Amino acid sequence: MNKMLLPLFAVAALSVRAAEPISPNSSANLDAKRDVAHNAGFLTDTSRTFPMLFIVGDSTVHNPGRGERGWGDVLGKSFDTNKIRVENHALGGRSSRTFITQGYWDMIMAAAKPGDFVLIQMGHNDGGPLDDTNRARGSIRSLGEETKDIYNPILKKPETVHTYGWYLRKYTADARAKGMTPILCTPIPHCPKEAVKAGDVEKSIYVEMAAAVARNEQVAFIHLNQITMSHFAGLSPKEIKEKYYTPADNTHTSPAGAELNAQSVLEGLKQLRDCPLAGFLKP
Repeated sequence: MNKMLLPLFAVAALSVRAAEPISPNSSANLDAKRDVAHNAGFLTDTSRTFPMLFIVGDSTVHNPGRGERGWGDVLGKSFDTNKIRVENHALGGRSSRTFITQGYWDMIMAAAKPGDFVLIQMGHNDGGPLDDTNRARGSIRSLGEETKDIYNPILKKPETVHTYGWYLRKYTADARAKGMTPILCTPIPHCPKEAVKAGDVEKSIYVEMAAAVARNEQVAFIHLNQITMSHFAGLSPKEIKEKYYTPADNTHTSPAGAELNAQSVLEGLKQLRDCPLAGFLKP
């Protein structure tokens, strides 16, 4: 058993910056502009001798919108940047599938070196259609090896779509092949509709599948969903919504929500045995 795999509490992460999140009404033109903004300033230090931590995620991890924030946007301040560089590559609107098919994962792999770390939190956007003309970003809801051949109207070419579990395993296998330490994370919770008690976990197939992949692959893992839910205990759904989420929906977080989720990541990291990343935290 890999000592880096703990029950349901363990992980790591940080951040620097990334592109603006993609709203449901964004045009392809705006999307392209944000992609350019994402690429600018990243992956430029090819001669570095210090380790890097890359963050992979969606708009719950990076979100510079007005009154909104992702936990990856604030976590970096907890790490000693004289010893490690942190880059938040999370992008709004991406799923476990599209972060790969749109080339962002390849960029990270091209820049990665042995001793680096990568934190992966995906799932909020994986439930969409596989081949709609708006995003075509869904993955198959399974841990297995099922596939479906489609014509992708966004990329304008055929594509073989895999399962959510397959994509998470690909992140893990690719990172390990580069000598990196991959760290899987469950998606943050949506704003609960009922009172929460300690130990509760949001009922989500993506939370369950992320945990299952981490167990099966013996990969470092943080149950971010469960840790944050524990902080909601004792608060009413109304109080949680007003403080930690944006008025627009029950998914995206306010700056306070981002800070809370970042604190949950730190809690998980400190419970992760034998993980070198913990040594880069500030005292």
